[in-house]
Amino acid sequence: MKLLKSAVAAAILALAAPVAHAQSALNEILTSGVLKVGTTGDWSPMTMKDVATNSYKGYDIDMMTQLAADLGVKVEFVPADWKTLVSGITAGTYHVTGSAGMSPARAKAAGFSLPYFTVANVPLINKKDEGKYLDWDDLNKPEVIIASTLGTTQEAQIKQFLPNAQHKTVEAPARDFQEVVAGRATAHMTSNVEAGQLVQKYPELMIVPVKELRARTPIAMLLPQGDQVWINYINTWVTLKKEAGYFDELKAKWKLNN
Repeated sequence: MKLLKSAVAAAILALAAPVAHAQSALNEILTSGVLKVGTTGDWSPMTMKDVATNSYKGYDIDMMTQLAADLGVKVEFVPADWKTLVSGITAGTYHVTGSAGMSPARAKAAGFSLPYFTVANVPLINKKDEGKYLDWDDLNKPEVIIASTLGTTQEAQIKQFLPNAQHKTVEAPARDFQEVVAGRATAHMTSNVEAGQLVQKYPELMIVPVKELRARTPIAMLLPQGDQVWINYINTWVTLKKEAGYFDELKAKWKLNN
């Protein structure tokens, strides 16, 4: 009887292993020949969408194109926005996202790859207010309106860093910096990598010369939380690319001086 039970248990395990593998996104990608990547197209220089051509460019786009090439498949960029970025992963709308800040809130529902660089936040204001706001405390006042985009890590962080200010949240495709440009908000907070791009594109904006950056946040890809096979593959890929200097090359190309 014991031998029979052992044989049955072994058979169940043998059958379960292929099923578990078949449920992995990795298996689906290799079978279909397509890697589906969720990307917002609104975080310069990480992911920028050209509406006229319906195409994307940026750090993330290069990275995911290389990932697909290493997998031996095609890449398909799936439009996403920040408020539904995690739900797109959990629903299986895409296999992986481009870069996203690691946070406990996101980790409740999605998995993360190993991080491949770090960002920190700075506030931006309209140039007409130059000299009026010189550090974080200058913005932490009831008459100051701080804008954020729904679903971003900054949405929660401004409430933590600037609790006394008014908090204004906008939904994609609108962006927080547009509120500052238009004069509907005093300031917004964004990553140092995007801040440099924004002040070049919008001369109305300037970075507040704060004494220190805040909320240093590791950046990684979002993945299906329970898919350890796919997570293991991505983490192996990230580790090998780091060792080969690939991420350093991407940072240099897209001028990520963090």
